[in-house]
Amino acid sequence: MTRPGLLAVVTGTATDVGKTWWTAALARALLANGSTVAARKPVQSCEPGAPTDAQFLAEATTEPIDHVCPPHRLYRLAWAPPMAAAELGAPPFTIADLVSELRWPERVDIGLVEGAGGPRSPLAVDGDNVSLVGALAPDVTVLVADAGLGTLNAVRLSADALATTGTPLVVALNHFSDDALHARNRAVLEADGLRVVTSPVELARSLARWFA
Repeated sequence: MTRPGLLAVVTGTATDVGKTWWTAALARALLANGSTVAARKPVQSCEPGAPTDAQFLAEATTEPIDHVCPPHRLYRLAWAPPMAAAELGAPPFTIADLVSELRWPERVDIGLVEGAGGPRSPLAVDGDNVSLVGALAPDVTVLVADAGLGTLNAVRLSADALATTGTPLVVALNHFSDDALHARNRAVLEADGLRVVTSPVELARSLARWFA
């Protein structure tokens, strides 16, 4: 399988922390820097009629939506994907199935893979987002987290789970502002030894330097 020059998996501390926004914004920032970029959403679930994560990623990268996520991996029920598939009567699938279905352009500088939910959210019948990171062995995992109250606990628990993969980690603080708590949270996480960024542009500038 063709592999991007640099592969990043984007996950989050929980559902609805801004993973898709960050993945799309990072793709745009990388493209603006002159990199070739492709984004993949191995599996997704959402309410009937709702816009999908793959739509946002396809718009950001100008790729066909079916290249971003295989049509048969869209489940129109906003549950964890393997649970949605079971409820809808669709066949079960494994982490290996999701990995085997990833297809990349012949030459791409940076590939972005967005998971679903938090690190331990079920992604297939035999694994979660940590399992996906372990199977893909990316150059970096980006952990999106809210910048405000509660993020220290959420990031530390998520980082501990992801540390089992041995993959370098970057924490992306979403909704970061001049709030004193946001700055203090960043300082504490950096004191923990974590790399922390607060904007997709900052992350786009840092990826090649940190993980080339």
